[in-house]
Amino acid sequence: MADTVSGGTLTPAEGLTLTRMGYGAMQLAGPGVFGPPKDRAEAVAVLREAVERGITHIDTSDFYGPVVVNEIIREALHPYPDDLHLVTKVGARRGPDGSWIMSRHPEDLKAQVYDNLRNLGLDALDVVNLRVGSDHGADEEPIGEEFGALAELQKAGLIRHLGVSTVSADQLTEAQAIAPVVTVQNLYNLANREDDALVERCAAENIAFAPYFPLGGFTPLQSRTLTDVAARLDASAQQVALAWLLQRSATIALIPGTSSRAHLRDNIAAADLVLPADAITELDTIGGAAA
Repeated sequence: MADTVSGGTLTPAEGLTLTRMGYGAMQLAGPGVFGPPKDRAEAVAVLREAVERGITHIDTSDFYGPVVVNEIIREALHPYPDDLHLVTKVGARRGPDGSWIMSRHPEDLKAQVYDNLRNLGLDALDVVNLRVGSDHGADEEPIGEEFGALAELQKAGLIRHLGVSTVSADQLTEAQAIAPVVTVQNLYNLANREDDALVERCAAENIAFAPYFPLGGFTPLQSRTLTDVAARLDASAQQVALAWLLQRSATIALIPGTSSRAHLRDNIAAADLVLPADAITELDTIGGAAA
């Protein structure tokens, strides 16, 4: 594998070292994260270039497509390099119309793990995140039974590390009482900072915090302040937003997604962008909503 991508690495658990600049594979599916991509050859090329450029952290799920994205990952990268870590999620399925159906019954969670193993071509999954809430935020339901089902598979050797996605602080605590948590994957970006306290907690406890929708997701970040700072630094607004996240906390691990090699290169370049203190001060004024 190539030299480590800029941005450094973090090690939230023994045997798990992730490049802080990772890659999110969600956009390799068709529109609405459903069905096949428009250009499968480009999707394969994006994955291969990500690995060639030193990324060791790829985020995926069998409900992307569904199945489509994991099959493309397997086509592009199997047999996988020893230091490449695939992080997947369980807790949802897709309807025939592309709808998202939360599915967290313990037995179905186990079935979803086996689906991921089969479609990725693995004997054990590096990290499995239990998805709990929706894109609109965490709920406050207990998750002990569901997380415990994944902990059973971890003890059986089918999962190496466990994480949680779209959770509250209390749910993280509940999960930690059952098994170590190495990753938290919640909505967080320059304009959506409701999880500031959770970001700080993850840093204190050496838990990787992987913000999903780091660039705003289906509603891209729009901010005059962001645009002005980017122009002054001769960078794109997207690069500045990613660089802000990398400087926000040492245990933030980015997973920006793209189906384009050109955009992949732009995202990776953000790891080389060091924001001066005055730029960070300006960006911090954006607060909880882009304008």
